Amino acid sequence: MLQLKNVDVCYGSFKALNNISMTVDTGELVVLLGANGAGKSSLFNAISGLNKPSAGDVEFEDRRLNGLKPNAIVSGGVVQCAEGRKLFPHMSVLQNLMLGAYVHRRDRAGNKQRLNEVLELFPILEDKAQQPAGSLSGGQQQMVAIGRAMMSRPRLLMLDEPSLGLAPLVVKQMFEIIKQINSLGTTVLLAEQNAFAALKIADRAYVMENGQLVMEGDQETMLGNEQVRRAYIGA
Repeated sequence: MLQLKNVDVCYGSFKALNNISMTVDTGELVVLLGANGAGKSSLFNAISGLNKPSAGDVEFEDRRLNGLKPNAIVSGGVVQCAEGRKLFPHMSVLQNLMLGAYVHRRDRAGNKQRLNEVLELFPILEDKAQQPAGSLSGGQQQMVAIGRAMMSRPRLLMLDEPSLGLAPLVVKQMFEIIKQINSLGTTVLLAEQNAFAALKIADRAYVMENGQLVMEGDQETMLGNEQVRRAYIGA
């Protein structure tokens, strides 16, 4: 479904991504592990059209994404839920959710149906629909951010550090929801530092360090890998 071939991204003279090649197959839940500054967000932004690759190709369903505008990429089914939620805090929860449907704004019936699906996934948001998004707890704000991304009708959903800053119990709930989204038919690429929780729901994983992919494997291989355990999980 998604294929990156020898992708480089540079910020001036600094090379943020170096020769990245990876794939995500239809229906998979793939985890991208790495510490802060490893290049995970740069990779997501290259796929989303926010960063222009200086070399290599990004393809989605055999269509080259290089050079496309971000809104065209979203319309085509690739949607990113950014790190830090990036909500509009003074707007209502419902308004934030509906912003995700902007690229499909002419399909009112479809947007209404999708909104119902999102509220089924996050029932608490129906009760909070008219409240300012900024008044919600951190976990509830993350639900709004993921719900807004789902309103764009992704076939590939990219989640950038969704567990960041959340309490352990909320993190567990968040990963259960991500697994549910995947099981309902949305392919997921998940960037995470919380390696153990992410790998428990993953089909496969890549490890990124200093803008390069240094390791890949299936769930069992990665959970059992001593190097991964020491660096990202603990003894």
